[in-house]
Amino acid sequence: MLDKYGRRINYMRVSVTDRCNLRCIYCMPPEGIVKKDHEDIMRYEDIAKVIKAASSLGINKIRFTGGEPLILKDIDKLIYYTGKIDSIKDIAITTNGILLYDMVDELKKLGLKRVNVSLDSLDKEKFRNITRGGDIDKVVKSIEKSLSVGIEEVKVNTVLMRGINDDEVEDFINLTKELPITIRFIELMPIGEGEEFYKKNYIDSKEILLNHKNLIPIDSQKGSTAELYKLENAKGKIGFIRPMSCKFCSDCNRIRLTSEGNIKPCLNSREEISISKYIDDDLILTKKIEETIYNKPLEHFLIEDGKSRSKKKMYQIGG
Repeated sequence: MLDKYGRRINYMRVSVTDRCNLRCIYCMPPEGIVKKDHEDIMRYEDIAKVIKAASSLGINKIRFTGGEPLILKDIDKLIYYTGKIDSIKDIAITTNGILLYDMVDELKKLGLKRVNVSLDSLDKEKFRNITRGGDIDKVVKSIEKSLSVGIEEVKVNTVLMRGINDDEVEDFINLTKELPITIRFIELMPIGEGEEFYKKNYIDSKEILLNHKNLIPIDSQKGSTAELYKLENAKGKIGFIRPMSCKFCSDCNRIRLTSEGNIKPCLNSREEISISKYIDDDLILTKKIEETIYNKPLEHFLIEDGKSRSKKKMYQIGG
């Protein structure tokens, strides 16, 4: 369906948990988070009901996020049920990759089509420091296995941070010479734990592009958050996600569902609409989602405010 600004909204990102098995410095507090009571988090059956209702309004792309979605015990069932909805054409997941190796072949059989893996460094020690304990070997093996089992699209998400991983840009770009993956450089946003890092570690994507004039621009899909480029004769692509230096709100096609049962029509807005109490009434549930889509905000104000207006941290919303 269309929102009141004429944008076609067909994509829902679903955060299935705010918990994570890593503690990335720009995302999670070092001590982790207070574990929520079971009744405060949506069950996978209820998430499936929301997806079903949203699909009747034109949502045909679903991405499962977290926290870390693969720590949800029933993520396989959720992907299976989502795949059974005829109008859902695309099921994807964003993960840190730690648990993906053992799960990706089965999840593909259940309907998973695309995978985004977060990877902010190719250096073992630096990766361990950024994630506060992560094992990069597990992530690399997960990426390789995702390719080998035939996942349709594998993307690697890299948050750019000056003085932390900006010296690895060339190494990331070179991965695309032989691997059919998309490396996506994401501008650091002043949201949650990222607020403090933003002040001294933000890098404008234009700086990277100016220093890599061998990158050839290619067409991006409508509604895509990334500007796409490639090296000549490379198997993969390079993407730049620029929420700070180049707003893409006018083409935004997504809404978000949090693990607590709230719809966020914009990642960085204050607005959240609770729908968990309507789970057992299909008509009202669908109507509430419809209202939320129609009233989606025109744009975010990250640049003007210097921080997100969201009341939630990134790990509570989903990337």
